[in-house]
Order: sequence, then C-alpha cells, then structure tokens
Amino acid sequence: MLQITRNLSIADEEIDISAIRAQGAGGQNVNKVASAIHLRFDIRASSLPPLLKERLLALRDQRLSSDGVIVIKAQQYRSQEQNRADALQRLAQLIASVAVTPKVRLPTRATRGSHSRRLDSKNRHAAVKALRGRVKL
Repeated sequence: MLQITRNLSIADEEIDISAIRAQGAGGQNVNKVASAIHLRFDIRASSLPPLLKERLLALRDQRLSSDGVIVIKAQQYRSQEQNRADALQRLAQLIASVAVTPKVRLPTRATRGSHSRRLDSKNRHAAVKALRGRVKL
C-alpha cells in the first residue's frame, strides 16, 4: 500500500513498476544493470475518489499521457531500490498535490488610500515623462 495522506492510500496492484536500463554516462553499471524504474499508474482504473480522478486528469503535466496514465521514470540513483522509492514518492506527491482543495479567493475592493496613492504615482510618472519631451523656445 502506498500511503498518500492519512486517509488515502493506493493498493500496490494498481501501480505497474518495471526495471529498465538507465540512460547516460555511468560505465559498466549502466550497461549491465537495470537500475532505472518505469512506473505507470492508470488514473481511470484506480480506486481513487472521482473528484481526485477529475483533478488528476485535468492536470497539464508532461508525465500524464493522453489516455490518462501517469508515467514516471526514476533513474537518479545507482540502486534499483532507491529509484523505486523515488518513483513512488513522486507519484504520492503528485496525487497529494491535487488532494488539497484550493482556497476560494474572495474579491475585495482597494482602499481609498491605496487608490489615491496609485493615482498620485501615475501623475508623478506622467510628469517625469512630460519633461523628457522636446524643449520649446
């Protein structure tokens, strides 16, 4: 079980993890050992609440494919276990980020003082720019 929040978790069967060879420099270790982790999580087939599914599918994230699958590739560490933990942690962070309901912004009015300060600043700036013009004799 992957624990997302106190009362939200994902079963291990819903997460598809496979080991692949890492990219880049690293010598024989990279060439011989499949230490990178390729994690796939299908949002639509998961047991997440419908609200979280909607928020995840609405994300504009490059890790989200067009068919609703989150793909995470972890290859930062040399060991497969560390990369596995890193991929799971990144998945948990992504889901936890949409689990928090955004605070609704209440529209407010500017105070009379801030309004007059803004207009005074604009008038001062206009006066400075007017002095930059051609000198008339």
